[in-house]
Amino acid sequence: MNTFSATIERSDTLRAAVTEHPHRYRILTGERPTGPLHLGHYFGTVAERVRLHELGVDTFVILADYQVITDRDAIGKVRDNVYSAVLDYLAAGIDPSRATIFTHSSVPALNQLLLPFLSLVTEAELHRNPTVKAEHAASGRALSGLLLTYPVHQAADILFCKGNLVPVGKDNLPHVELTRVIARRFNERYGDVFPAPQALLTSAPEVPGLDGRKMSKSYGNAIALSMTADETTALIRRAPTDSQRRITFDPVHRPGVSALLTTAALCSGRDERALADDIGEAGAGTLKKVTAEAVNEFLAPHRQRRSDFARDPDYVRDVLRDGNRRANEVATRTLDEVHAAMGTAY
Repeated sequence: MNTFSATIERSDTLRAAVTEHPHRYRILTGERPTGPLHLGHYFGTVAERVRLHELGVDTFVILADYQVITDRDAIGKVRDNVYSAVLDYLAAGIDPSRATIFTHSSVPALNQLLLPFLSLVTEAELHRNPTVKAEHAASGRALSGLLLTYPVHQAADILFCKGNLVPVGKDNLPHVELTRVIARRFNERYGDVFPAPQALLTSAPEVPGLDGRKMSKSYGNAIALSMTADETTALIRRAPTDSQRRITFDPVHRPGVSALLTTAALCSGRDERALADDIGEAGAGTLKKVTAEAVNEFLAPHRQRRSDFARDPDYVRDVLRDGNRRANEVATRTLDEVHAAMGTAY
């Protein structure tokens, strides 16, 4: 059995244990608020997060605003993006009375963990991290200290609240493994403080952008959860297709057409090829109409709940303030334990 197959097997066993005893687990999950959350976020992370939350897993959701500048010079409209994300979390089903939604920059004790954690890893280990290598290559910039140490920041995010469960896709497994290494090395050097978190592999589908590339706000190919139905329809109408009239599912040779089919299939619960067969010779115009209808029907309940929450901005701000307060309480207790273990409590 290869390493990844063994990981899948462990994750399946873990999933059963979480379902049976959800209250034994705490997850840390979240996003960098670089822009509005989109359909890719929903299917990629938000839906699984809500599933675990509804099971009864203790849920910490981080909006990693400091980490926005990991690969860019400007922080952008981060405040707007944070509040927009909170609206989407609430609309998706995260109950703030049973979850902690917080911002990275508001929890100084969390960020203090970075210093002892950095002493536990080598430069070579950081350079080997696949995300660091990929983000550095994509940025076309010099490797910043923040990007190089990004995996250690993520370890601090997970360990400050003693998260013992991390829902991730295959690409993020190295982050969880480094977090386990850091927890183990700290405990061996100073005494038991941190759990070694386990990775829960998610089977989330990859949602392509409307042009067949990765869904990203920067590409202009993302369906934001905050869009209106009319805005969504207009965006889908502008999506590139090709000159062939018959609709077929072929992601390699027909990326635009296939991306629309995948989007419609995910939102309607159907298979891409079955949808393509149904549309047949009706062409790209019909495909776009079918896709827009599927997306708008799927997102209608989310949009209604989002709109309801948006009418009370004070409540949304209170959700974040309460989450920041709870996260600070947890982080301060953890940092006190770290100081005691290291002999730096004065």
